[in-house]
Amino acid sequence: MLSSTGSSSTGTTEDGAAAGKGAGGDTADDRTSGLGPFEGLEREVRLVIRRAQSSGASIAQRVHPELDASAYPLLAHIAERPGARGSDLASFFGVGRATVSRQLSRLVELGLVERTVDPDDSRGQRITLTPDGVDRFERARTSRVAMLEGALATWETDDVAQLARLLNRYSADIVAWKQNLR
Repeated sequence: MLSSTGSSSTGTTEDGAAAGKGAGGDTADDRTSGLGPFEGLEREVRLVIRRAQSSGASIAQRVHPELDASAYPLLAHIAERPGARGSDLASFFGVGRATVSRQLSRLVELGLVERTVDPDDSRGQRITLTPDGVDRFERARTSRVAMLEGALATWETDDVAQLARLLNRYSADIVAWKQNLR
C-alpha cells in the first residue's frame, strides 16, 4: 500500500536516506503535521524535484557520457514524439526556442538526434532520435524503470498507476494554470 511519503517502509532511497524517512529520520507525517494540504504538497514536490535533480546526471550518463542532465527530458520527449518541431519542444518545456536550439545542437553533435526538413513547412525541422540515440535512450529508460520497480516493490500496482495518473494530472493542471496567466 502507498505510504504517505510515497515510498516503502524498508530499504534506502537513491539519495541514501532510509526509505519512508527523511534525511533526518522523520516520516512524512512528522514533517507535514501542522501543515495545510498545499504546504505539505509544496514540500513533497520540492523534495521530489531535488531528488530528481540529484539523480539526473547519472541518468544522462547512462545515455551518453557527455550528455548534460538537463537534456535527458528533452531526449525522452523526442523519443515519445518522433518528428517534434523545435518550437513544440520549447512550448512543452516552457523555455525559449534558443535554449532548445542549443540543446538540440548538442544532441546532434553527440549523434543522438537528427533534424530533417519538415515536409509540411520547408522552413521548419522535424527532430527524431538516431538509431544510436534510440538504443542508448532505451537502455537508460529500462534501467530507470527497473530502479523504480525495485524502489517501489512493496507498492500495489494500482497505487503506482494512481500515482502516475495524479502526477500527470498535476502537471497538466500546472501547465494550464500558467497558460491562463498569460
